[in-house]
Amino acid sequence: MDAATFEQLVIDELDALPDDMVEGLDNVVFVVEDRPEDGSLDLLGLYDGWALTERERYGIGELPDRIIVYREPHLAVCEDDGELRDEVHTTLVHEIAHFYGIDDDRLHELGWA
Repeated sequence: MDAATFEQLVIDELDALPDDMVEGLDNVVFVVEDRPEDGSLDLLGLYDGWALTERERYGIGELPDRIIVYREPHLAVCEDDGELRDEVHTTLVHEIAHFYGIDDDRLHELGWA
């Protein structure tokens, strides 16, 4: 899947998320990149920023936090478009949860890791 098609899939999945999940996002941008900086295929997404629970340290004029979705790792682990859509959805929920201060252990308990 080419980059533009994958990016549209991410946009579609983001639009399909519940309003109450995305309306609370503050100063967050979504980015699609081919791979993580280390070139690996092990990481599907990344939340790069300050969790809402840590925003007391957050100042005026801060650059936006980023939620990064990696295209090539998703393509490597998914066998078809339906599985890819489900995995992108899970990745978005997982990374958005980090914005709200939910850690990987709790996400695992909830079935989102």
